[in-house]
Amino acid sequence: MAISCWLILAVSCPADAYVNPILPYDYSDPDVVAVGRDYYMTASSFASIPGLQILHSTDMIHWTLVDAALRDAVPGYEDTDACPAGGGVWAPSIRYHAERFYIFYGDPDKGIYCVRSEPTRTIPCRWEPAVLVKAGKGLIDPCPLWDTDGRVYLVHAYAGSRAGFKSALAVCELTSDALQVLTPDRLVFDGHPDNPTCEGPKFYKRGLYYYIFCPAGGVATGWQLCMRSRSPYGPYEVRRVLEQGNTVVNGPHQGAWVGQWFLHFQDVGVAGRIVHLQPLSWSDDWPIIGRNGTPVSEYPVGGRELPQIAMRDEFSNPDLNLSWQWSCNRKAEYAFVHTEASFLRLFSYPADSLQTAPNMLLQKIPAGRAFRATARVRFTPYQKNADHERAGLVVFGRRSFAMDAPKDGEWIYLRVEVSAEQKCQFYRSEDGDTWQVVGSLFQAVEGEWTGARVGLFCTRDRAMFPNGKPVNDSGYLDVDWFEIEGN
Repeated sequence: MAISCWLILAVSCPADAYVNPILPYDYSDPDVVAVGRDYYMTASSFASIPGLQILHSTDMIHWTLVDAALRDAVPGYEDTDACPAGGGVWAPSIRYHAERFYIFYGDPDKGIYCVRSEPTRTIPCRWEPAVLVKAGKGLIDPCPLWDTDGRVYLVHAYAGSRAGFKSALAVCELTSDALQVLTPDRLVFDGHPDNPTCEGPKFYKRGLYYYIFCPAGGVATGWQLCMRSRSPYGPYEVRRVLEQGNTVVNGPHQGAWVGQWFLHFQDVGVAGRIVHLQPLSWSDDWPIIGRNGTPVSEYPVGGRELPQIAMRDEFSNPDLNLSWQWSCNRKAEYAFVHTEASFLRLFSYPADSLQTAPNMLLQKIPAGRAFRATARVRFTPYQKNADHERAGLVVFGRRSFAMDAPKDGEWIYLRVEVSAEQKCQFYRSEDGDTWQVVGSLFQAVEGEWTGARVGLFCTRDRAMFPNGKPVNDSGYLDVDWFEIEGN
């Protein structure tokens, strides 16, 4: 019987240590909240849907994808095929208060949104529609703080590309439900000139101090700041608490403090922004992260192993697995899962190019690890529009590379092999055993604020019949199974 399965593998590591990165996948700008013994992580999803993917852990080391707070569309773009590349969901924060989860994020073109769960203590759960809490162009990276006196504060940063201003943080007060603004912004930190591009703030209170954890210096080369004050509005004392030093972990910053841990990302280029975990302790009411302020590559915690994820999907469930993401808003007419026969049917959808097609169906790729992605497919174009339709396997980024399936309605195997440096080669096979090289070796290219991704496509030109009537039906790509294997 065909099944969909998602396998957790492990690589060897010292018997008494975990190894970084704990998640070698593109989960940019991660944030974590603890609820009892459970930890929940979310990250930037930009234009991709499902957005605000949520992972669960019981130890901060091993993570499983369990939910997504935005299932169908990027808020503010519900009536369009696509939101701008690199737009949408930036740098979320996740918090738990009064039996609800709250996820705040900034859309650089719209403002600050909140997505709130229905009352619950666990995820997956039901999520309420997103609320635009604070409208404004260039308002990004928000994080709320529920104070002990019941007041609610919000810190955020500015996107220079939209606001014409950056390298500063602002705080305002919210209503008790955190869904409306009560007070104007007040700048509480100016990063000019020593801490340029300060952004991604996270708001905490510990003892008598308010803390803002904040990266600065740029994504690939920056550092982590911590600032503290006796008032949410400052003035704040500032220290650098994590930077690369003599390690290979560039730009270690923008993450989450939870108990004895600090979780952050590292930008590794084509594979995106991968997740590391650092020990955290306190001295004189200042955090000490990693090894005296530099990242650790491994850390003794008592017999842990680093998880790696292999994936095979045979499409026996009506809902796509959460690791699949559309390149933008989901529409019902993109795909149908034939559960009885266990295959996925992707319908061709109008697009000017692969770069702008909203119906790319994609998976994250692992960093620093060779792998191959294989699919068994058959492509049946709409007869009256066959010259204008295409479908197959894609490596998607700022520049995308595709291998087309034949237009004969016959089953064929398509494969891309990817090196640890993301050099790629396409192959195809009629029987799954003998493989033919297709095209030349190529270098994958990162996306707009994301890593490169691999997946499936089925598109058609915005074409018209010769008599001027619009195309009135769609061809389709059937996908028997799709698999990612590490070499």
